[in-house]
Amino acid sequence: QVHVEESGGGLVQPGGSLTLSCTASKSVFSFNIMSWYRQTPGAQRELIASLNAGGIETYADTVQGRFTISKDRDKDTLYLQMIAMKSEDTAVYYCYARKNLIGVGLENLTYDYWGQGTQVTVSS
Repeated sequence: QVHVEESGGGLVQPGGSLTLSCTASKSVFSFNIMSWYRQTPGAQRELIASLNAGGIETYADTVQGRFTISKDRDKDTLYLQMIAMKSEDTAVYYCYARKNLIGVGLENLTYDYWGQGTQVTVSS
């Protein structure tokens, strides 16, 4: 079982910045996709940023231009850099990792891993 863990959440003022980190019990470079999701009470978990093994970044419209997803090879860590933060960015943020494998019968196998979440609160 792969363990994924986020860190770096906290309280930030509107307009401020915060960086979340995500580490795993396997190298973050071993996954096919790593993403950041967020969730507010009563709402569905929202995909906000993804980074695939080819280095392609994708973002939700709500965070495009303000959030950046990246990996550091030396620290073997996934990051989410957030700037110009808004009150509506308040949520629990989750790190997600996906590993695709080929089974012995040549079937496609997908393994999904989630962190426990870290609270981000944007408030003055």
